[in-house]
Amino acid sequence: MAITADFKARDIRDHLEATGMKGRNITFLDDFSREQITHLFKAAEMLEPFMRTGLNLLEGKALYTLFFQPSTRTRCSHEDAMIRLGGKVITEADPMHNSSAAKNESLYDSLRVTSKYADVIVMRHPDDGEVLPTLERLGSDSSPIISGGYGHVTHPTPGLLDSYTCYRAFDGNFDDMTVVISLPDLSRARSGQSFALALANMGAKIVYTGTSELRTPEVIRRKLNAMGARWEDHFDLDRKQHEELFSDVKADLVYLPGCSVKKDDPNREDFMRKLNNHYISLEMLENVKRKTGKTVGNHHSLPRNPGEFDDVIDQTAHEIYFKAIEFSVAVRMALLASVVGVN
Repeated sequence: MAITADFKARDIRDHLEATGMKGRNITFLDDFSREQITHLFKAAEMLEPFMRTGLNLLEGKALYTLFFQPSTRTRCSHEDAMIRLGGKVITEADPMHNSSAAKNESLYDSLRVTSKYADVIVMRHPDDGEVLPTLERLGSDSSPIISGGYGHVTHPTPGLLDSYTCYRAFDGNFDDMTVVISLPDLSRARSGQSFALALANMGAKIVYTGTSELRTPEVIRRKLNAMGARWEDHFDLDRKQHEELFSDVKADLVYLPGCSVKKDDPNREDFMRKLNNHYISLEMLENVKRKTGKTVGNHHSLPRNPGEFDDVIDQTAHEIYFKAIEFSVAVRMALLASVVGVN
């Protein structure tokens, strides 16, 4: 028996610094290495006991939440995380009516101004085509900005939360993990795309199943290929074929990014028909378990919509979506502390 080389007291600051996220925008998760994300997860694990009691890692710091689209989980979890870290929160949940954006102020100007008030910004915006060039133009003239969801292509904080949930559920064993991402419209599944980038970074296999006309955005496909990710596409499967797919790939988790169509949308009937092909029943999951021996996790980005999966799954070992929420504040605490930096 020998003394281990790293025999010393654990210090969360070591993990926060090792994420390499201090002062950086959080936009796409392929911007960070597996090692950096692992350090973030270790910091989140150390912060779990403080999700209710809090600690003053960011005392004297301020978070600005700027949401151009509605949000419950993303906005509230970041605000709660900042408060638990001892920081302050400035919030604007409806900037198109209550801020100078209503007076046609440019996004560039809005972010330069709000950066003067806050040490970090979390922003949600419907148009990634406007946000991404604006961030490039801002450069260092802004506080770091964490994406709370840009357009249809990126939503990194749920991606981190979902992959952290896998880290906790499967003891960090990503290399042997297979995750199915299932939705008729993968072109709008921004939480699913960020989850895929995180999974690819951590070494997991990704299996997409959607419709042939609404595929994963090309920018995400290019990123996955550049990362050398293990991923594959399947299209236009019915329910029985989905069950067979889950068994064939030996899925550990089925993830539903969530997507809805308004009641007055002329394409609603067609969408609901396609959604029915992606419906997850408890019987399907139990059938897969009998074939593979695996208790397949059923995960959803929330909010869920009628017709996506069987509500009875809530009371079974397959349920992941509510369990994930238990970790949401700890992950955001680790992220904010990494981006702002602690003394």
